[in-house]
Order: sequence, then structure tokens, then C-alpha cells
Amino acid sequence: MKHLNSNRIIGFIMGLVSLGYLWLAFRIPAFPMPRPIDSDWFPTLLGAALLLLSILLCLEKQATPVKREKAAQKDPKAREQTSQLLITLLAIAGYAFGLEWLGFVLASSLFGIGLSHCYGYRRHLISVVATLAVVLSLYLIMTRLLEVHLPRGLLPF
Repeated sequence: MKHLNSNRIIGFIMGLVSLGYLWLAFRIPAFPMPRPIDSDWFPTLLGAALLLLSILLCLEKQATPVKREKAAQKDPKAREQTSQLLITLLAIAGYAFGLEWLGFVLASSLFGIGLSHCYGYRRHLISVVATLAVVLSLYLIMTRLLEVHLPRGLLPF
């Protein structure tokens, strides 16, 4: 019998969460008018992706505790990685709270540019152009094509 490691435990829990999420996604009522993409399409896709990733996490091998200790001693960047993780979690919380006030375009742009800087990417012009291209494309697709109302915030569009 294989030993349950942290990856398998987390994968199992996330698998249960994804099954519950999928169950709820399949209960979303269909839109009254026929559309190529219905209201349950995206939640179902997210639930299936989460289920697939949780299965892959269960199948992933984990290093033994001795190997992890040696790797932590050899890796001087462990503290930097921990701080980046905490900064990312705070940035996600800030994004969630600032989305309504700042608006989708401004909040998402600040989020993307800030995290790319946090992770050490120093070509700022490329970062700004790439982030704005992705954010504005998503904004146009969501508002014009899918007719989803995103928060406008401080910007007039």
C-alpha cells in the first residue's frame, strides 16, 4: 500500500471540492434563449480542469523528507520563494477587494504588472504591453462578445 503524502491528501480534497463544484455547475439552469455558449459552460470547464489537476496531483511523486531537507539546505532562495508566495496571496486579496473600485482593466493591469515585477521580470515595457494586451483583449471579449458586465471603476469605459 502506498503511503499518503501531502500531495495525495491535497489532491484528494481538491478532487472532492471539484466534484461538488461540478455537481453545482450541472445544476445551473439553461439560458432561455438558445446560445452557442450557455451559462453552465465555463463553470463546467473549470470544474473539469480542477478535477483533472487534482488527479494529476494525486499521481505526482513526492520527495522523501530527507531529500526535502537537503534540498532546502542547498536552496538559498527558499526564503525568497516564501515571501513571493505571501506577496502573491496578498496581491490576489487586493485584486479581489479593488476590482469593484478600480475596475477590471485597471485592477487586472496592476495585478499582472505588479506580479511580473515581484517575480523578477525587469523588462517593464514588455511587461506593460503584454499585460495590457491580455487584459484589454479579455475585457473586449467578455463585454462585447459574451455580454458580461465587468466593473468599470475609475476608467470611463
